[in-house]
Amino acid sequence: MADQKNFASHLGHAAGTAALLATGAVALGGIALGYGLYETQKFAVRRETLKVLPRGAADIRVLHLSDIHMVPGQQLKTQWIRNLAKLNPDYIINTGDNLSHRDGIPALLQALEPLMHIPGAFVPGSNCYFAPRAKNPMRYFKRNRAVPHLSHRDALPFEEMHRAFGAAGWVNMSNRAYSTVLNGIRLDLTGVDDPHIARDHFAGWPKGSSTSNSAPHVRIALTHAPYQRVLDQFTASKADVIFAGHTHGGQVCIPGYGALVSNCDLPTWRARGLTYWEHEGNSVPLNVSAGLGNSRFAPFRIACPPEAILVTLTARD
Repeated sequence: MADQKNFASHLGHAAGTAALLATGAVALGGIALGYGLYETQKFAVRRETLKVLPRGAADIRVLHLSDIHMVPGQQLKTQWIRNLAKLNPDYIINTGDNLSHRDGIPALLQALEPLMHIPGAFVPGSNCYFAPRAKNPMRYFKRNRAVPHLSHRDALPFEEMHRAFGAAGWVNMSNRAYSTVLNGIRLDLTGVDDPHIARDHFAGWPKGSSTSNSAPHVRIALTHAPYQRVLDQFTASKADVIFAGHTHGGQVCIPGYGALVSNCDLPTWRARGLTYWEHEGNSVPLNVSAGLGNSRFAPFRIACPPEAILVTLTARD
């Protein structure tokens, strides 16, 4: 009888411990979620310097924007993006995923309006064409690299957005090469449509321009999703710098470790920041943005605050 009482007592104690642990886990989960929501508003400017211009050239300040994922009502993000004009960039590069809602275009254009007086170039991401859907987060850990299934029911009015960009002088670099002059330097640009949905086609570099081929120049490559096949093409063709987005920097990162996923075949340690991509003996600076937003179905970030990047292109030694 005593043994039965002891056994019942042990069961009660174990049940109490399990309930306490479960309560603690729920509390910790709530704290993590709350912090994750808070971190989506911790906007920051990352600054980088790259020695890629010809000797004697004046600096060119490039503002890199990506993955804004605008939805109506995001006033804090809208105002923060507007204030980026105070950085006085010379050129804007936008690497896509500008929307997360079909009614997000007015807010997006309001946010970008002070920057659209500055010359720039852009490439689209899948969330320029299609609105995101709710997904099982574990899907991102699968190694399946099949092209995502997209429905025209989710189509976004990207044409309106692209017309506004074009009217402001921003050049659509989807599967295109283009050349322009800025601060006496010829910018040779190439870009691809979003590799994540298999729309990419490398167009090479401009075959000619309004300036002499012997003029000082820099080669700039743009992609939304930094898939290795695209980075290899840019690097083999001797780009001077590559700009990309898409990864959200992992969105959820482990302090001291980094990103858990990159949502493409890019190694996770490259999911945010400036690294160097090597291919066929060439080494090219690769700037991957952690982005300024997130899917409206995943409104959190952990150890990966949203960012814009001011990249100063300066003369080589």
